[in-house]
Amino acid sequence: MTESTKAIVVFDIDGVIRDVSGSYRRAISDTVEYFTTQAYRPTPTDIDNLKSEGIWNNDWDASQELIYRHFVSQGQNREKLPLDYENIVTYFQRCYRGTDTENWNGYICDEPLLAQPSYFQELTKSGIAWGFFSGATRLSANYVLEKRLGLQSPILIAMEDAPGKPDPTGLFATINILENGSNQKQTVVYVGDTVADMHTVEKAKSVDNSRTWLGVGVLPPHVQEIAEVREAYTQKLIQAGAKIVFNNVQELTIKTIAKLEA
Repeated sequence: MTESTKAIVVFDIDGVIRDVSGSYRRAISDTVEYFTTQAYRPTPTDIDNLKSEGIWNNDWDASQELIYRHFVSQGQNREKLPLDYENIVTYFQRCYRGTDTENWNGYICDEPLLAQPSYFQELTKSGIAWGFFSGATRLSANYVLEKRLGLQSPILIAMEDAPGKPDPTGLFATINILENGSNQKQTVVYVGDTVADMHTVEKAKSVDNSRTWLGVGVLPPHVQEIAEVREAYTQKLIQAGAKIVFNNVQELTIKTIAKLEA
């Protein structure tokens, strides 16, 4: 990192770099429906409400929790339910990645991109160090970053590398790689689409107050269709710590970063 670097920007991936409403979220609904024997299929609102609790960033865990809550609502005892977490993960992955482990053919293949390679090139030209901290698996994250976006060996801390958000360990790990031994305490911008992402920034700030931390929210596409839903989601992100909320990640420009720092 050069002395001219103005800030560090770390991006979440799902809902920020790629639209996962028809992939990860669809896989959650499919999984819950399967394990409740077609009795309950969570809606996008159900999933948003769960994730707004701030602790269900992992979609395997979220699927399991929705299954549990369905059966509990039917009067069953959570502790006595014969759920096998590994079976839930396996079914989820079959929906998301597909049935071919070598050449994926699942929902991941159809995820719309929410950013273009040129956006990251502009950040680099402007002296902004950038990387990714995501709850996605490394294989899934690299699929979109390298295969779809064509980024060359991007800095990435994925599910396997750190505890799940809102634990800030992975965010600190990303920053350490990007700073590359520099003693200069740069402003850190973390861009995410969930309450857990914003809580991650707040927790990082409580651990290290020697630098400026900025949480930037991005509205995932599925909440932008209805004005009331969009506004409610925006307010949740702001209440969780977002300094500003954008419709698209590429609205975070060098100028907006400078304004946020001011």
